[in-house]
Amino acid sequence: MTVLNTPNFVAFNPLQNNDPIAVRRRKLMAKIDEQIHLATNKDYTPTQHKWVTDDEGKQTKVEVAKRWWTARIDGKINLVVRYGSKPLEFVKGKNAIELTSESEVVDTLRKVCEAAELGELDALIEQQAQFGRRVTQKNK
Repeated sequence: MTVLNTPNFVAFNPLQNNDPIAVRRRKLMAKIDEQIHLATNKDYTPTQHKWVTDDEGKQTKVEVAKRWWTARIDGKINLVVRYGSKPLEFVKGKNAIELTSESEVVDTLRKVCEAAELGELDALIEQQAQFGRRVTQKNK
């Protein structure tokens, strides 16, 4: 039994990983990593399903790409960081980061991910989480 003597065994405590702030950070960082993967790999396209109503009133389910950035007419890029379905508002009334080109998307997302990891976005994430709770409490 020499193989089992080499690892360091510890007691597993699942409640240790359930800190709500840490869970929210991990959720945001996972979504940012998905967007980085989308920006670096052109073959990767995460999609979501959306119901669309046509002119006749008929609803159909459509697949839509989940991309956080869009190109403006002047060639600049607007990057919107989302927590859940809502964009994070970094400054009051401003929820997008303006970039000069699409090549800056990955570096900017990495900086935002690092900020999330260091806890700099905890207040913004908490606001979004509070918004979600208010909506569900009003519906009850």
